Amino acid sequence: MTDSKSKIIYTLTDEAPALATRSLLPILETFAAPAGIEFETSDISLAARILAAFPDRLSDDQKVPDHLAELGEYTKNPHANIIKLPNISASIPQLRAAIKELNEQGYDVPEYKEHPETDEEKEAQARYAKVLGSAVNPVLREGNSDRRAPAAVKAFARKYPHSMGEWSPASRTHVAHMRGGDFYSSEQSLTLDKATTARIVFENTKGEQTVLKPELPLQEGEVLDGMFMSCKALRKFFSDAIEDCQNTGVMFSLHVKATMMKISHPIVFGHAVKIFYKELFDKYGDLFDEIGVNPNNGLSSVVEKIKQLPESKQEEIQEDLHACYEHRPEIAMVDSVKGITNLHVPSDVIVDASMPAMIRNSGKMWARDGKLKDTKAVMPESTYATIYQEVINFCKTHGAFDPTKMGTVPNVGLMAQKAEEYGSHDKTFEIPEDGVVRVIDGDGKVLTEHKVEKGDIWRACQTKDLPIRDWVKLAVNRARATGMPAVFWLDDERAHDAQLIKKVEKYLQEHDTDGLDIRIMSPVRAIRWTMERLLRGLDTISVTGNVLRDYLTDLFPILELGTSAKMLSIVPLLNGGGLYETGAGGSAPKHVQQLLEENHLRWDSLGEFLAIAVSLEELGDKEHNERARILGLSLDKATERLLENNQSPSRVTGELDNRGSHFHLARYWAEELANQDDDPKLKEFFAKLSKQLEDNKDTILEEMSVIQGHPADIGGYYHPPADKVCKIMQPSETLNSILAKAREDAQSA
Repeated sequence: MTDSKSKIIYTLTDEAPALATRSLLPILETFAAPAGIEFETSDISLAARILAAFPDRLSDDQKVPDHLAELGEYTKNPHANIIKLPNISASIPQLRAAIKELNEQGYDVPEYKEHPETDEEKEAQARYAKVLGSAVNPVLREGNSDRRAPAAVKAFARKYPHSMGEWSPASRTHVAHMRGGDFYSSEQSLTLDKATTARIVFENTKGEQTVLKPELPLQEGEVLDGMFMSCKALRKFFSDAIEDCQNTGVMFSLHVKATMMKISHPIVFGHAVKIFYKELFDKYGDLFDEIGVNPNNGLSSVVEKIKQLPESKQEEIQEDLHACYEHRPEIAMVDSVKGITNLHVPSDVIVDASMPAMIRNSGKMWARDGKLKDTKAVMPESTYATIYQEVINFCKTHGAFDPTKMGTVPNVGLMAQKAEEYGSHDKTFEIPEDGVVRVIDGDGKVLTEHKVEKGDIWRACQTKDLPIRDWVKLAVNRARATGMPAVFWLDDERAHDAQLIKKVEKYLQEHDTDGLDIRIMSPVRAIRWTMERLLRGLDTISVTGNVLRDYLTDLFPILELGTSAKMLSIVPLLNGGGLYETGAGGSAPKHVQQLLEENHLRWDSLGEFLAIAVSLEELGDKEHNERARILGLSLDKATERLLENNQSPSRVTGELDNRGSHFHLARYWAEELANQDDDPKLKEFFAKLSKQLEDNKDTILEEMSVIQGHPADIGGYYHPPADKVCKIMQPSETLNSILAKAREDAQSA
């Protein structure tokens, strides 16, 4: 990757945003050309990351660079300017599907084995471990997070409010979490007074030691946490929750984040599966072990693995599976028509998306009969579950929020250098037998110590001092820039937060906070105070740790804007560069399904437009490229017009989709640039382009519309050939030729 100053790195990712990129990129390249800016792509899709992990098994023409590792290094460059689109955080079923597709395309990548036996299988599993879960964001997020709803987007939501389900005070929906035996109750935390290299050691009841992690480098001032979740307490909690649902008639639903928390949450999910389908696992447990069923992968593992059995045995197991439902409460459905439950696949229901959607839907989720019903939202870990109960209580008392009147809740999130739980995966272990887990420093001193039992989930978390100091600075800067109160969501009764509170109070003294309203509150008090203000149309900055950053930047945008994909997400990198994330709403597999079936892509690229505008403005300021700044400001105006004219993609096939929305944006952007007077050459260039786009508008829209309503063949799902995707996503020959000619003109000028 070159260090050219006028360069923006644009990531190629997965599913809907990856498809949209093939439509938008030619427009971006055309508009950037006269400003001397290059958009360079970097493929960090799931398929590309798999291929990069196995160069030794590929022919020379199949090998791909490790773009993620390159980008990780590039984030440390002060000139870094990266636009990051949503990507798949792969669950094991998704990983396997991608491997299968690559094999079918002739790539000799190995099978993923959960229980490897040979050295070769073990090495393959170790390489795949770096691809699973949220493997991308921790590498790129070399800075803290600044997420907010841009003024134009907020104004649009007030003018064209999304639907909000009504809340009844009689709603039976509630959150259920553990009251003991979870991570919160066992957490130990300390701040390192000097740098050391620690190790994590397990000792069984016989005094035999196993080193779980031989080297854990810790910096001076770093916060280290150790904690565990009791397997016995978790299983009893699930049993009690299911029994309570059975007795009260409230629907059962489970909300975890098995994609990001790729070690701990699949284990939690697996326990829920085994307890909900207890009779099935009691009867067929030995057989399931033989055929390789893994409950951590959900009920889908049973459905898939029994296919190798004789048909009569399959039918017997299916009958017993259906019989389970007779003795169990109703369970929330992912797809009522196809009979796919909440427990089918761990990646289907992700807490940060599922809980806001449920709250927006009057506290209800879909039941087997296709109707919305009240639910017990089961979230085992109590640390953050309580905030959702507060929202539910608030809505029961005050009714649903009104998008036309409610305020906004920007977020400043502690995220840099794999802060807190989201960096714990390489320090998370399922305990093999009863014993003790200790973290021991380089001098032999015990830093944390936990007595554990077989099956418990133990983990350590790290939070470095520099990110904490930068987080406090970012919070003060945003409070001063906006005039909003800023609240640090920290619980003085939680071990980790108590360490953070000391640091926050210390680092706030380094800043001029005169006239600013900066507070520290427990998450429960903070969300209550924030919602009281929200109801009155007042704005409040939430300053949170990494998990709450993730949860709140879905929760509030979904209530305010109808989606988290419309958020502006800026990561000021610690070394001076910028990472601009486009929305927070995932990669929308259902959008891809609609494109494949009907050649209509409903993905809304608003997040991309917002990120690109800020990226261009930052590039202009940092590299003294006035044309880049003009492009960015003009793009913001074009985006406002697109919103004002309601030309975002429709869900309905035959109406405007992602490609048509991109065309309208290009029209407005060219017109804004033609109307500006700061740069005569840009004005002249874009006046010509604007006229061509306007003169050919009807033809272009017709070419984009006529192809809809028929299946689209893109030649793959995880690794479709670029030429096939481009053919589908650039259907207007008229537009293609106008853009190509404009790029030629820019280069020859």
